[in-house]
Amino acid sequence: MSAAANALRGEGELRIGGATHVLRPSFGALVAAEAELGPLFALVERAADGRLALGEMATLFWHCIAERPAALTREAVGEAVVAAGLAGATPALRLLLGQILQGR
Repeated sequence: MSAAANALRGEGELRIGGATHVLRPSFGALVAAEAELGPLFALVERAADGRLALGEMATLFWHCIAERPAALTREAVGEAVVAAGLAGATPALRLLLGQILQGR
């Protein structure tokens, strides 16, 4: 489990398997997400149009988890998104997409 999220750094939180993990949209995390998902601006556009796929959301979260434990799997991140539902995952997604557009 990571430390508490720091809103001033543009961090969010995601609950996975009973633990809260910090989502930190660092340069390295966003580059890794972009390498897998394609251009981040296109990702933001898909999200704005309501066309962001569940797998894309989970992938973005996966890459942005700070201090990711070795035992944490991508599947667990996806399951956490499903368990939270779109309404539960949206605040973290909104924060990450806002950071992509606005920076820190």
